[in-house]
Amino acid sequence: MDQIKIKNRMEIKTDGKKAYDIYLTDSFENLIREMEFLNLEKRKVCIVTESHVAPIYLREVYERISEKAVKTISFSFEAGEEHKQLKTIEGLYEHLIENHFDRKDLLIALGGGVVGDMTGFAAATYLRGIEFVQVPTTLLSQVDSSIGGKTGVDFMQYKNMVGAFHQPKLVYINTSTLKTLTERDYFSGMGEVIKHGLIKDKDYYEWIRAHVEKIKDRDHETLREMIYQSCQIKGGVVERDPKEQGERAQLNFGHTLGHAIEKLKDFQWLHGECVGIGCQLAAMLSQKKGNLSKKEVEEIKQIFGEFHLWKPLDEIGPQDIIKASKSDKKMEGNQIKFILLRKIGEAYIDRSVTDEEMLDVLRKWD
Repeated sequence: MDQIKIKNRMEIKTDGKKAYDIYLTDSFENLIREMEFLNLEKRKVCIVTESHVAPIYLREVYERISEKAVKTISFSFEAGEEHKQLKTIEGLYEHLIENHFDRKDLLIALGGGVVGDMTGFAAATYLRGIEFVQVPTTLLSQVDSSIGGKTGVDFMQYKNMVGAFHQPKLVYINTSTLKTLTERDYFSGMGEVIKHGLIKDKDYYEWIRAHVEKIKDRDHETLREMIYQSCQIKGGVVERDPKEQGERAQLNFGHTLGHAIEKLKDFQWLHGECVGIGCQLAAMLSQKKGNLSKKEVEEIKQIFGEFHLWKPLDEIGPQDIIKASKSDKKMEGNQIKFILLRKIGEAYIDRSVTDEEMLDVLRKWD
């Protein structure tokens, strides 16, 4: 994988037709150029962001968009998963109505996964659907949540329970935004990155293991390579299965128990941290099914551990985690649809995981 020629653009198709480009760069310099096809000079634009991102990037993006758009406004909400609620969306709807946004106008999601999911959901539902652009600023959103058109908000304590499929018109990834992330936020994104290798590409997984120090150092070329490869994996899956009828479910590796833990911790742990724990537990279940060796599972735990994606589960009991996993939207009837590994680089859907098997791996978590 060291010989990969880094490209800066990939096309995502839906039903064989181009849906949007993912454009990879290291500044906002080309944002207007990449949005030329959207005819900003005929549109009003609302940049949606949150309180952590706005002080760092909103002014530059606002000024660039203002050069072309008929009118540019912004909407910023308080950062944090706890604000990923319909009440926040209602505030955005009101802001758009007050500024006379109509069906030809445009939203831009400037921020991490929460901003992207909420902006996409607002775009999918305002006036029965307007267009939007993803400008993800976290590693997790750049490699995962900005791609594929899944949008949504949490409902009470249930994660992403209300949502819609609504594809962006463009995903503009500026890798330099990763320099301003805290180590915890940056490492959180590695939960989804490592997952991509585990479910689809063993060579990529081995490449990640071989480049741990450069990834930790946020080496520019290493990051570009990593983000491009992860986008290719995620983009390929969503192209083949845009509405999660089959293969796309594999992207939920680590999410069944991960979401349960995230909910029980009242979203105080980051999504990528919980997915990382969930991936390790799913690997342990894969070993229990006879698919992975003990050595492979130990290596998987080690690579997640390199990015601090391990936490003690003492405060939440195994039975509570199992119970919470059964209110997940990935349930089919009374059966949990688990994603396990047949081998590293090959995931599959398993409907045979029992409560006893889950209990066993949760009790062995250390």
